[in-house]
Amino acid sequence: MKNTVLVINPGSTSTKIAIWATTGSIFQQTVTHPSEELAKFPKVVDQFDLRLGALMEAVGEWLDSDKLSAVVGRGGPLRPLEGGTYFINEPMLIDLRAGKYSNHASNLGALMAHYLAGELTIPCFVVDPVTVDEFSPFARISGLPEIVRKCRSHALNIKAVAREAAAMVNQPLDQCNFVVVHMGGGLSICPLAGGKIIDVNDALLGMGPFSPERAGALPIGPLVELCFSGKYSKPDLLQRLSTNAGLKGYLGTPDLIEIEKRIESGDQEALLHYNAMCYQIGKEIGAAAVVLKGRFDGIVMTGGMANSARLIDTLKEYVSFLGRIFVIPGEKEMEALALGAFRVLDGKEKAKTY
Repeated sequence: MKNTVLVINPGSTSTKIAIWATTGSIFQQTVTHPSEELAKFPKVVDQFDLRLGALMEAVGEWLDSDKLSAVVGRGGPLRPLEGGTYFINEPMLIDLRAGKYSNHASNLGALMAHYLAGELTIPCFVVDPVTVDEFSPFARISGLPEIVRKCRSHALNIKAVAREAAAMVNQPLDQCNFVVVHMGGGLSICPLAGGKIIDVNDALLGMGPFSPERAGALPIGPLVELCFSGKYSKPDLLQRLSTNAGLKGYLGTPDLIEIEKRIESGDQEALLHYNAMCYQIGKEIGAAAVVLKGRFDGIVMTGGMANSARLIDTLKEYVSFLGRIFVIPGEKEMEALALGAFRVLDGKEKAKTY
């Protein structure tokens, strides 16, 4: 059997592409798409031809069934489902084309993967989409009958780094418990029980700490007052809470490197809000540890912010008493997508049906 897969990961203004072998990456490229070009399309799926053409130009020499075993795309927002690798099938494509659950760039991952795999007559998959939902019944209850807590997280990277941490303790993932802390523009902090995300703060518009860009949990009364203040329309306020809050709201930038430079130069306002974010992250880690009743194998810190020694050291001051800490910085989305496909191709895991 051939041992290479094509990996496709669309973002808001770029598409990451890779050729991955069982031994690692052979080829990687990020194709950027001019914002003015993308702005011409009312819906993300309307960008299909533009993005597909750029992708094929980048990896044309690899588009051969003698070279590729499968194509794997980033899983877009779908109905709630358990984690794993999924065949891309017609029901999935219908939901993604319609933008049923969100008009998100990642919807194009499965669409492009399916098209190319069809041309080459090879399998195509998605792995751990963002709407992976393995919540316990308790985790869904919000405190208000009209509101049900939803599972939205950086599931792909969370699962990938948890597998790495499980290997470090010489145990299969389904026999491990971890608190996983994904720290990027948004924050996903979850108790992972036997490899399942049984709870998580909503990484976009929900509970948990504020992040470089997002507001996190807010006092209810003042938030209601803000909603009815006349200052914001509904779309404007949702955008403010999800992209112009957190460190960006307080300090004018979400750039952690810039903020740390300001701290080093003596900026006390930057230090205050930076430390407040760390304080809130530490509290959420503690809450996740409680969900696991203190029985877990370690805390896994990941995402782009985990590259910051200052941030990690500050968090350790809060949570090191809880147990072992694994620092696995960055995001491993491309690798995670490839490995999910290989687990199916190698017979280690069965692909699920949407």
